[in-house]
Parts: sequence; structure tokens; C-alpha cells
Amino acid sequence: MNQLIPLCLALLMGCDQAPAPDTKPRVAVPLQKIAVAYTNQPQSTLIQVAVAKNYFAEEGLEIESILHTFGKASLQSLLDHKAVFATVAETPFMFNVLKGEKIFIIANIEASGLNNAIVARRDADIAQPSDLKGKRIGFTPGTTSDFFLDSLLTANELRREDIQTVPLKPEEMQEAVMDRKVDAVSTWNYPLTQINKQLGKNGILFADPTIYTETYNVAAHQDYVHKNPETVKRFLRAIIKAEDFSRLNPAEAQAIMSTATKTDLDLVREVWSIFNYQLVLDKRLVITLEDESRWAMKHRLTEQTEMPDFRQFIHSDSLMAVKPQAFSGNR
Repeated sequence: MNQLIPLCLALLMGCDQAPAPDTKPRVAVPLQKIAVAYTNQPQSTLIQVAVAKNYFAEEGLEIESILHTFGKASLQSLLDHKAVFATVAETPFMFNVLKGEKIFIIANIEASGLNNAIVARRDADIAQPSDLKGKRIGFTPGTTSDFFLDSLLTANELRREDIQTVPLKPEEMQEAVMDRKVDAVSTWNYPLTQINKQLGKNGILFADPTIYTETYNVAAHQDYVHKNPETVKRFLRAIIKAEDFSRLNPAEAQAIMSTATKTDLDLVREVWSIFNYQLVLDKRLVITLEDESRWAMKHRLTEQTEMPDFRQFIHSDSLMAVKPQAFSGNR
């Protein structure tokens, strides 16, 4: 019996000792590579910040960036299966749902009632919206530029037939206005503010937050979302980090945007306040998509004649899993 006492003491003392350190080399888990199509527009700020701050890498994702000047082109990269996520406003998304594309909006990353406007030349005898009648107006077909143009015309008792429409890419608008190829353009930032500033006293801006609120969204193919739920959640968690960072550190977020998009920092700061950078699913989104669909069908911009059930094209489960508060109150 006495011989057992030293053995028991030794065992008890051994229990208090720290375990031997694990000297095995740790194997780094490789990051999952995914391609993401997004834009140099201010609407994509949360994606730009998440890339710059390595938030995607923290969530186990390696991002291949596919950059575009506007969301319609970004969405096309998704439709061409060059990207698994794309940032896009609701108008190009709506048009592609009407075409039969099986895509989801998984979250909104921005909203604004002041990002879209018409900027016109005063020396084209334009001093108020009604003066747009008979004028040459540049716009980007199939985008928010297109929808806002009609919305502003309707609000001022004008029709599309009352003006001369000139299809333009966003990057073509500034030159077109300055060279007098058009009298006005319907567009968004940054080009909107750049054109207005270059026109100076000769420029006039027509905006109306009561007729349209833009939402900027993350889109993905439906089958990808269903087959890769964890990837979707990790992607959204990275954006949540970017949202928090941008809210708490706006000056640094602005500097990131300036560097990433090669945009003058003063311009980034000037337009910053018109955007609401939040990761949510806006309860108004379905209504907006339906309104735009009625507009597209009325003006025969689509061959579709029946309203889709847009609830079937909005995926909320992933965002609910990572940010349930995104659904309370909304914007």
C-alpha cells in the first residue's frame, strides 16, 4: 500500500503540468478562389473596402477582381460564368429576370435617392425639366439611367417621344456633353458630378428623390447559391466587416475608394453623403422591380408580357444567417 503512494503522487503532479507543445508544423488551409465582378462606381464601395482590408481573405476567400465601369457590364460577367458574384443595380437585374435568367439578389450594399439625375447645358436653352422637350439626351440603355430618364420625363408631363434619345456608355457621356453632341445626359456618379463641375455655371442638374430610389445589389446564379451556401455566407460576412469599417472610419474608406478607383479624393468625399452603405435586403426591392417591369413592358423594352414573381429571385436565407438585424426596419 505504501508503495502505491509515491506512484499516486507522481500521477497527480503530472496532471498539473502543462501538456507538451505541439511541435507538428501547421498546414495552412488554402483560400477558396472565386471571381467577383464589381465596379469602380461609389455604389461598390463595400466590395472595394473588403478587398483592400483583406476581409475576404479573413473569411477564407481569395478574390479575383473583374472590374467594370457600370453594373450592367458587371452582371454580364456573371451571366457569362466569368464571375460567381456581381454588383449591379436593380434595373439590369430586372431586365435579365424578364429574359428568363435564373439569378438571385442575395443582398443590397447601397441605396440612394440622389445618385441618378439629369445634367444639362444651360446654353441649350434648358432651365427647367420641361425644357428637355425636343433636346438630345444621352442615356445608358437597360440601366437606372434609362429608368430614371423616363421617370423624370413622366413627372414633368413629357414622354420619351418628346426628346431625342442618344444611347451612350457612362464613360462616353462627359465628352458627348462637352462636345455638344448631346444637350443633356441621364447618368449617375461619379460621371454625374464630374460633368456638372466641368460645365460650371453652364450646367444645371435635375434630381428628384421622390420618384426613384436606386438599390445596388450582389447577384449570383441561383444554382451556385444553392450548391455553395457556406461560400455565400463567408462572402457576406466579409461585406459586414467592410460596412462596419466604413461607418466607423469614413475618411479611410474614402481614401481606399480614391486609390482603388483612381478617383480624385475630393470627388469621393463630395458624393459620399448621398449613399447609404448598408448590407440589407430592402423591403421595397420587390415593389421597385415590379414598377420597373411594368415600365419595361409598357414601352416594349422586353418581349415578356407577364409579371414575374420577383420574390422567387431574392434569396434571403444567407443574409438572415449572418446578419438577422438586416431585416428589422430596413432603410
